[in-house]
Amino acid sequence: MQEHDPKTDPEYLAQLYSTPEKVEEKTKYIEENIWVKLEKAGKKISFMKDIKALVRYLMDSNIVWYRKSIVVAALIYFISPVDAITDLAPLVGYLDDLGVITALLKYLGSEIIPYYEEK
Repeated sequence: MQEHDPKTDPEYLAQLYSTPEKVEEKTKYIEENIWVKLEKAGKKISFMKDIKALVRYLMDSNIVWYRKSIVVAALIYFISPVDAITDLAPLVGYLDDLGVITALLKYLGSEIIPYYEEK
């Protein structure tokens, strides 16, 4: 079996959160921590609108848990202080986070577009 790199494989990340209960637990963690991370990141990241859209997607009760599990995995990686590239490194610190978010956005495709509009 081929090893998966969790930074680039959203489906592998989703397997880590493979039950509705795990997704709910991690969603609460994200709710409690995502805004702190975004506040700390400030203007260092250019993909803040993408993060906000993913959070709105995650909070939508019409989205099934297994679709949310992929988003949970990516946002946990974004929040986590343990990164492939430390967020403290100037300019390049958020490149790994951007890669994960970009892969997730590509995976979700047009499904994420409505969540860019604040309600």
